Amino acid sequence: MKGLMNTSFRYDKEMLYKEFNDAKDKDTKLGKGDDNKVHTNRIKLLKEYIKLEAEMPEVFSDVDINFKNLLAVYETPNPRDTFYRKVFNKSYAQVEAERNDDDYNEPSEKELVLN
Repeated sequence: MKGLMNTSFRYDKEMLYKEFNDAKDKDTKLGKGDDNKVHTNRIKLLKEYIKLEAEMPEVFSDVDINFKNLLAVYETPNPRDTFYRKVFNKSYAQVEAERNDDDYNEPSEKELVLN
């Protein structure tokens, strides 16, 4: 039956983001407010997208998202750290520390006005 089913439905990025944010909200509730503690619903959703993409690739023809790569990241022990290491080549803690250092070194509005 693969290939015999046809649909005019197409995902766009906004639809995917909404569904993903809904899954994230459920995970955050399970993690008692921590959005990086539980990833169950996001992993489940990504697996559903991967299956749907294999069965009906046209549904995702308007978006360019690699669900398999996202799933691989979310299945790691600390997805946030994995994302930061892939993007910044640093841990989340390192990036946050640098961000805080930058904030500390930024002149305040009062200092800008006085100078």
